[in-house]
Amino acid sequence: MQTTTVERVIDAPIDDVFTWLTTTTNYTRSPLVLRCRLARRGETAPYGVGAVRLHTWWTGWFRERVTRYEAPYVTEYVVERSLPPSRHEFGRMTFGEADGGTRVTWTTRAEVRAPLIGPFLTRRLAGPLITS
Repeated sequence: MQTTTVERVIDAPIDDVFTWLTTTTNYTRSPLVLRCRLARRGETAPYGVGAVRLHTWWTGWFRERVTRYEAPYVTEYVVERSLPPSRHEFGRMTFGEADGGTRVTWTTRAEVRAPLIGPFLTRRLAGPLITS
């Protein structure tokens, strides 16, 4: 299981950054993401607790469920299913005010479940891809 953390300061107000990063359809602006959609709305907000997000990246397909949503400070999720198969313990994005904008910290703990090559793919492919 590998934990990966990425931190960036984005030159925008915390509310705007939180809203943008928790709205799944915005991810298609990345060349790595092919399709994203909200399959089920959350309990108190579209991307709130209970929301189900479907992501198709060029590396695979992921069904995520939001498990925590405290706008505009934190959101957490778990990948329920994926292709290729993975084990995902959690994902979290935290947001805080910082000089020059909003500090975003994204942490995920996961591994690719593939006999023999899973650890290699997790460390040598998934980790560097996520941090870039």
